[in-house]
Amino acid sequence: MRVILLQDIDNIGKKYEVKEIKDGYARNFLIPKGLAKPATKETLRLLEEEKAKKEEKAKEELKEAQEIASKLEGIEVIIPVKIGEEGQLFEKITAQKISERLKELGFEINKNQVDLLEPIEELGEFQAKIKLNHNLESDINLIISEEKKD
Repeated sequence: MRVILLQDIDNIGKKYEVKEIKDGYARNFLIPKGLAKPATKETLRLLEEEKAKKEEKAKEELKEAQEIASKLEGIEVIIPVKIGEEGQLFEKITAQKISERLKELGFEINKNQVDLLEPIEELGEFQAKIKLNHNLESDINLIISEEKKD
C-alpha cells in the first residue's frame, strides 16, 4: 500500500515522503495512529500544494532574515551602564541585555540569537554575532559607555 508519511518515522522515511508499506502495517498501525495516510490522487495533490506553500514560506523567511542581517551588519549598539568610582560596571553586559537593547532599536532578536563568548565586564568597544534563521549571521559593534547622570 502506498502511503504519505505525516511525520518522520525511523527506518521508514521522512515527513511527506510517499512510501510503499505492507498493507497490514499501514492499516493496523500507521494510519490509525495518524502517522500516515493513504496516497490517493487527492492526497498527493494536497501534498504538492502543502510543499509549495512551505517552500514559499521558507523563501519569505529567508528574504526577511537577509533584510534583518543587512540592517544589523556593522550597526553600533550603544549600551549605557552605571559604573562605580573605580570604573567597574555595576552589572555585566549579557546576551539578554544586548537583546533588550536591540529590541529598543526595533530588532526582534532574542537572547539565544546573540553569540557572546562571555559577559562584558568593562567599558569599551566589543564585537558580537547575531545568529539569524537560515544560518545567516551579522556582526554588530557594541559600545559600552557610562550612563549619563542627570
